[in-house]
Amino acid sequence: MTTVGEELVLALRDRGVEVVFGIPGVHTIELYRGLAESGIRHVTPRHEQGAGFMADGYARVCGKPGVCFVITGPGLTNTITPMAQARADSVPMLIVSSVNRLASLGKGLGHLHELPDQHGLAASVAVSARQVLAPAALHDTIDDLWRSTTEARPGPSHLEVPIDLLEALHEAPARAVAAPRPQKSRDGALVEQAARHLGAADRPVILAGGGAKRAEEALRGVAEALDAPVIQTVNARGLMHRHPLIVPASPSLRPVRDLIAGADAVLAVGTELGPTEYDIYATGEMAPMTGLVRIDICPDQLSRVDARISIAADAAAGLDGLIEFLPADRTRLDRGGSERAADARQAAWSGLEPDMRMAVDILETLRQGVPGAIIVGDSAQPVYAGNLYYDHDRPGGWFNAATGYGALGYAIPAAIGAALAAPEEPVICLTGDGGAQFSIAELMTARDEDLPIIFLVWNNHGYLEIEKAMRAAEVSVVGCDPTPPEFAAIARACRIPYQACTATPADLARTLSELRASGDGPVMIEIDAR
Repeated sequence: MTTVGEELVLALRDRGVEVVFGIPGVHTIELYRGLAESGIRHVTPRHEQGAGFMADGYARVCGKPGVCFVITGPGLTNTITPMAQARADSVPMLIVSSVNRLASLGKGLGHLHELPDQHGLAASVAVSARQVLAPAALHDTIDDLWRSTTEARPGPSHLEVPIDLLEALHEAPARAVAAPRPQKSRDGALVEQAARHLGAADRPVILAGGGAKRAEEALRGVAEALDAPVIQTVNARGLMHRHPLIVPASPSLRPVRDLIAGADAVLAVGTELGPTEYDIYATGEMAPMTGLVRIDICPDQLSRVDARISIAADAAAGLDGLIEFLPADRTRLDRGGSERAADARQAAWSGLEPDMRMAVDILETLRQGVPGAIIVGDSAQPVYAGNLYYDHDRPGGWFNAATGYGALGYAIPAAIGAALAAPEEPVICLTGDGGAQFSIAELMTARDEDLPIIFLVWNNHGYLEIEKAMRAAEVSVVGCDPTPPEFAAIARACRIPYQACTATPADLARTLSELRASGDGPVMIEIDAR
């Protein structure tokens, strides 16, 4: 006979969980009773926020939910920020927390780690939050949460178990994992209508969001069938690398807005059409989208923006459906798609400020020096530049927290999660000196796990982008010059090889080559960007 805590671990294992991120505490000891025997790998961050960001990076790379074990109270509140980032970017995550004894909940008796309403707090951020109030309810509750986390639009979920229930005996018989509910099939009549509408257009344009990042083949097929430029949001970068129809530039840039506005039909796939992608300069307006067709897995999302045709479907399924109704003979099709895409690319590049173009050159050097890398970013100047314009060479290989919810301190722990999800793939963490200080302790987690991550610190000795914004607003600059630590000393303390270089492509290329030859574990490069 097992305890509820042991049964919970087995239930996660049976759902394919291979890694959990967490910091043990007195309120979660019963979760750890069966963990060592389960075969699930436990990774210990230095802070629960790091655990959440690790789970996020892990999920983005492998597509399976990232799972965290956290304690009552502060353990849960420390993961709220990662949960919010995951919700904004549709990342599947399951946070499992303890809570005080069942009979004490809501009574304000002053127990250790007590919150007025821990469940309500988590529910305000999670796509689904559930409590286990009796041992027999465990499996049904996990089934419901797993479906909420993985089916339809993914996101973070929260499972809360009182500490006295974690140690209680689980007397229910073992049972099979519930089968996934079949996804609703796409509406064939709507898909055919959309295909005819798009096929009749003279200047179609495609907007690809993060929901399309695992649908590259289908996206390419539709783009080529329509001869339509494909504009990528941040989370779609890496799709169709160097394809003549790709526009790897922010839809907030004026030339890209003009391309959208000039279209007579727009296909938006797996994108919420939100302002952090389409109106980052806060103009209050987005480019007009004539004849808009949307494909999105989330019906609620589809209802938030008026469209001519809305198709509730997974990106790959929706795009495959369109291909079925588009002309098979595309050899004579010429709507000027490649030329329109090239013009937009050139105009977008030319419109960037010189410092942004310089930062993109740095990114190009990284891509050439470490082909096929997963680049995980924080809010730092080269990440901002890449979000404006950068063509990555791997679908799903460029993601960061400089959009969506916009949490600082994301890159270091998320890169650790990414490296655990894809142990054979190169991972680059791109952070600024400010963002690094939010989560610098997690470098020791990378060292403990011996992960081959390149930690690249862009050190401009302050919050340069905030300083620029304050000056532009004619506000006296205050608080933007926190003194950075000696990163060489930090690397040495963490037993991580370190080199410094200048913010030039040639110097970075040399440094990359030298450090990559130093071994398979984590390394650090500090770029002096002053």
